[in-house]
Amino acid sequence: MPELIFLKLGGSLITDKTRPYTVRRDTLTRLATEIRSARTRALRQAQGGASGLSLVVGHGSGSFGHYAVKEHAPLLLTSPSPPSPLPKLGEGQRGEGFAKVWYRASQLNRYVIEALHEAGVPAISIPASAAVTTSGGSITRWDLTSLKAALEAGIVPVIYGDVVFDTLTGGAVLSTEHLMFYLAHHLPPRRILLAGLEAAVWADFPARRQRVPKVTRANFDSLSEKIGGSHGMDVTGGMKSKVEEMLMLVHDIPQLSVQIFSGEEAGNVEKALAGETLGTILASD
Repeated sequence: MPELIFLKLGGSLITDKTRPYTVRRDTLTRLATEIRSARTRALRQAQGGASGLSLVVGHGSGSFGHYAVKEHAPLLLTSPSPPSPLPKLGEGQRGEGFAKVWYRASQLNRYVIEALHEAGVPAISIPASAAVTTSGGSITRWDLTSLKAALEAGIVPVIYGDVVFDTLTGGAVLSTEHLMFYLAHHLPPRRILLAGLEAAVWADFPARRQRVPKVTRANFDSLSEKIGGSHGMDVTGGMKSKVEEMLMLVHDIPQLSVQIFSGEEAGNVEKALAGETLGTILASD
């Protein structure tokens, strides 16, 4: 069976998170080319007897979704514990805000899909807003039929941070990591690759002199206050929350390896897809 990999292209990598609704087109073009090259290499190796590559791509919302949430729909933010019931989406401006956030998130997704197709990657968008239901911000249902069929057909499914309908609050914002967390329990990958601007997890952020080669549950507590947040606008928590969520995932799936590395350096995404170790590893021990 081909090795299943989840690759996330961070919102800070593919957009300018300090400027609303600004995509980094040249970066997207390069990343798409690296993904194509990695797939081509894996295909050649598979013809020689190797296992090949099966890939799910996810991307953050960057300056599209995060600014849109801040501007239009602050009541849609998720929280660790379910909030009190809120007015339904159809009441007042909440429905309008939900639609505007969806529009901005899907707008960025279109840029990503176009870049992949222009590079020769057969990709198809699988939006959470059309398939996922939550309750209090937690996923209760996700119809994975289309995503699984895409993988079986050699197509690259693309997921992304999105708004979804919530049975308790009306609407919720789900990060790409949240989606990958759920998906990994139902379609376990061998590796998760998180490509962003940062070259690694830093023990002294923002000085960036002390790279952390490996993060586990054992050393996370001593690092958690030093890891830092996000470059630019981020309504889903930044680096610390990403590390926390992925550590919970590797605890649940001990054979899983997660890498946090820089996609800003040319060639890094292709290297990581090929199996090279970059940045910081998150592991169960």
